[in-house]
Amino acid sequence: MVNDSLRIGLAYDVSSLRKLSLLSYNQLASYDIPSYYKLCAISRAAGILASRKKSVKRGHPTRTPYAHRSLLVSCYGFKIINDQLQIPIRRGSRFNIPLTKHTLDVISQPGITVRSFTLTRNSLSLCIAREAPEVECTSTVGVDRNLRNLTVGNLQQTIQYDLARTVQIARTTTRIIASFHRDDVRVRKRIASKYGRRRRSRVSHLLHNTTRTIVTRAVRKREAIVLENIEGIRSLYRKGNGQGRKYRGKMNGWSFAEAQRQLEYKARWMGLPSIRLSKGRTRSTSIVCPRCGERLQSDRQLRRKLWCIKCRWLMDRDEVAAINIALRGRLRFDRSQPTTQAKGGAIEAMKENPTPMVISGVDAPKLTYTHDGLTEPTRNNKPPPV
Repeated sequence: MVNDSLRIGLAYDVSSLRKLSLLSYNQLASYDIPSYYKLCAISRAAGILASRKKSVKRGHPTRTPYAHRSLLVSCYGFKIINDQLQIPIRRGSRFNIPLTKHTLDVISQPGITVRSFTLTRNSLSLCIAREAPEVECTSTVGVDRNLRNLTVGNLQQTIQYDLARTVQIARTTTRIIASFHRDDVRVRKRIASKYGRRRRSRVSHLLHNTTRTIVTRAVRKREAIVLENIEGIRSLYRKGNGQGRKYRGKMNGWSFAEAQRQLEYKARWMGLPSIRLSKGRTRSTSIVCPRCGERLQSDRQLRRKLWCIKCRWLMDRDEVAAINIALRGRLRFDRSQPTTQAKGGAIEAMKENPTPMVISGVDAPKLTYTHDGLTEPTRNNKPPPV
């Protein structure tokens, strides 16, 4: 259905969802399936066509779009009965997908509802939502993201979480990929992609453990999380900036956006406010004394240590940045409405932040096809662990 919609969209030069639906909905009447699956297919085709149109405008070469990967996405008609996800196929026919114990434990928690599902050949993902009560915060905690650590703290306490393991994983993966000498570029690319996915999975796992600890501690101490906006930092490590190739590759492989994404969605899941400061508000956070506001002095022998002449205070520059971020986030926190201050929240500061839905990947050990009470196993593809 997606490919039929793509063919119609290319024939009529249409990329908007509304026009594509008017043109292709009747053409999909030959498929004996529920109508909401047709709408999902049209929506996916519209997204592919819109992406192709954007590439054409930018002057990039494009191919004729074709959907090779089987994918079923819907938020209608499914039910969870007897520890199974029942997906309607046609009148009187449905797929039954047994859910694992972990998945059932998650979706059975109070306040959690299943919004939609995404089914592929070897995996199943459930989109879940949760109504979490908002945590009444009394202070803020700043998060300074660096290549080898995540520094979290305020004037009361600062903690550094070591992430040097992520740099080692990236260096090992780069060395392994560089050792490939196959003449077939396609084989070499496929193997390199495998090691790239392995690297991304291992780094995400390390960041997951760290961000979970940060959010749990912030909830316990009722501290709103304050993040700095470092978008565009890749421009500092481009070719021609006077830096070495290895150094640029190491800095451009830094997963700073992934750490921010995990912190924000885990904070929302727990009902904890998170504040994202603009670039102007986070300027000079690592070179200004958080006590007196004087410019800190550095010494080559002390490496990352900074010294305040007025306060006689020696401190790590990452800790200084985390404290300054927390203080500037506190100013924004205090400028909220009086009613918000009474409740201890930062609702006004959160209005401009995005709130995407949380996606939970689950296992699909076996697909079964049910028709008039008869059950027949069709596939037994075990998905990769999530």
